Amino acid sequence: MANTKYSDPNYNPAKRPGLNDSDNIPPDCAGQNFFLIDHQFQSLLPLYTTKDEYEHFEPHLERLGKVAGGRLNDLAMQADKNIPVLHARDRFGRDIDWIEYHPAYKEMERIAWDDFKMAAMSHRPGALGWHNVVSPPIKYAFQYLFSQAEFGILCPLSVSETSAYHFELAKDPKLKKLFWEGLTSLDFSQRLTGTQFMTEKAAGSDVGNGTLTAVPDGENWKLYGEKWFCSHADADVALLLARPDGAPAGTKGLGLFAMPRHLEDGSRNSYRIVRLKDKLGTKSMASGEIIFEGAKAYAVGDVSQGIKQMLSQVNLSRLSHGVRAAGMMRRCLNEALSAAHFRQQFGGPLINKPLMRGQLLDIIIPTEQALSAVMYTSHCMQEAGNGDTRSEKLLRLTTPLLKMMACRDNVPVATASMETRGGLGYIEEWVNPRLIRDAQIGLLWEGTTNINALDVITRAIKKENCGEALREDMNLLLDRASSCPGQLKSLLKNKVSRAVEFASLVAENPDNEFECRRAAGGLYHAKTATLMASEGAKLGTEGGDARRLILARLVVDTRLNPRDPLAVDESPFQTEASKLLIDEAPVSLDRALEIISL
Repeated sequence: MANTKYSDPNYNPAKRPGLNDSDNIPPDCAGQNFFLIDHQFQSLLPLYTTKDEYEHFEPHLERLGKVAGGRLNDLAMQADKNIPVLHARDRFGRDIDWIEYHPAYKEMERIAWDDFKMAAMSHRPGALGWHNVVSPPIKYAFQYLFSQAEFGILCPLSVSETSAYHFELAKDPKLKKLFWEGLTSLDFSQRLTGTQFMTEKAAGSDVGNGTLTAVPDGENWKLYGEKWFCSHADADVALLLARPDGAPAGTKGLGLFAMPRHLEDGSRNSYRIVRLKDKLGTKSMASGEIIFEGAKAYAVGDVSQGIKQMLSQVNLSRLSHGVRAAGMMRRCLNEALSAAHFRQQFGGPLINKPLMRGQLLDIIIPTEQALSAVMYTSHCMQEAGNGDTRSEKLLRLTTPLLKMMACRDNVPVATASMETRGGLGYIEEWVNPRLIRDAQIGLLWEGTTNINALDVITRAIKKENCGEALREDMNLLLDRASSCPGQLKSLLKNKVSRAVEFASLVAENPDNEFECRRAAGGLYHAKTATLMASEGAKLGTEGGDARRLILARLVVDTRLNPRDPLAVDESPFQTEASKLLIDEAPVSLDRALEIISL
């Protein structure tokens, strides 16, 4: 074979005249501080938190941003390649159901539970030196940053954290002692992990079709049957729905039960992890199939109110899913910008190519929408917890909206980010394939897009009249945004009203069910555009970055206004907007107002 420059052992690419080929490979975001490079997140968080709380947690968020871009990112890549292994039996033939995790996964657990107290911070005062329990905006700020490095482990983190609420509210003090103390422990050596099992072979979204049976056993219960998709399969305590023996069919016959992995004497409970799922994504975290053979369980409250109790946890999980999707989109955006700024193609930086700028804008808009939706929904949770009735309705509506739309948008955003990197984005040595794989599960966990759309329209809008609360709150935000132009205010109020009216119209007639997704999407786009206008006006008035005013109009133009697919878009607004948004330099209020008037 003829000797070439690549096969010649004496060939040194560093001495080749001109550019070293490898130097044209764009770097990823590994090693960067994910908090410090996220200027919009830094700007928004103080708007939704108190000054004291933000100032206390800012150094901790900066610390997590550094860990997420460095050590945590490396661990996540390792854990994705070294998946959990189920050891059903030991060498003596005894059933042990031991799941072996790679050390990288265990280290990520320690970072989440111990270094940053993420499972306990919303339940116990004292986490990270804060005198109170943390507010929802701060709690989800930590999840938002963590998810930019690792998605899978946030499932057990989230269900551990949300499971604790059931035991905190339980009237039975034994349950609180058995489970709440450990689930919320600030001492890593004393912590318990939690999970929730709902899915059965014949009961996915149709939960009322479940067949897991609960049989009375003195003061407790025994479980018989099977659960089909059990994430965090080896948790210390699982919350699950089962039908008490003799209870009616459907959701009304389901009770909520707490099943420990180990009994009080230390012995294993009577259930088996049959196998682990071979999943497309979230490979670091173990999901399995479980058979219950008389497993001991405790009733959590009234056994006729199980579905109502479980749905409260489902809504918390939905919010967390939306937060994670927002964080993953931010990682995708950062990766895309990094590649496009660095990559030299066709005589110049890729970022200067019109098609690339358009593609980046398609990533920026849903990413920023999700961030505003996360901040607002977590704020609604905080106010609802303080007894505000309107915020309760807003939370009821915005939670499934966030879950539905952010998780939906995460899929095309992850794909577009991969495309920005080109063929390397398809290679598992880079983060893009994992981002694409992990994005898919957001469409499935805690209800598919269809299930969440139905929840928004047929229940939150129709049965609970949450649409009027949204209209009132959005109008109030716009009225307070003194620097937002009157024309934009009027436009946004009109879009919000039309979105609420359309959703109500769809809700009135069961024959309109096929429009539920579109109606829910309209609510989300009108809401996030309004939030962005309010945020941008406030930040701009205070001398900060007013770019969210520009984003507000972009959402209206690209998500809510009709567009002729067979006509050239000659909008000077979008041309100028893309330049400002992609370059990421702060935009003054005057400049933002100038741009949106085009």
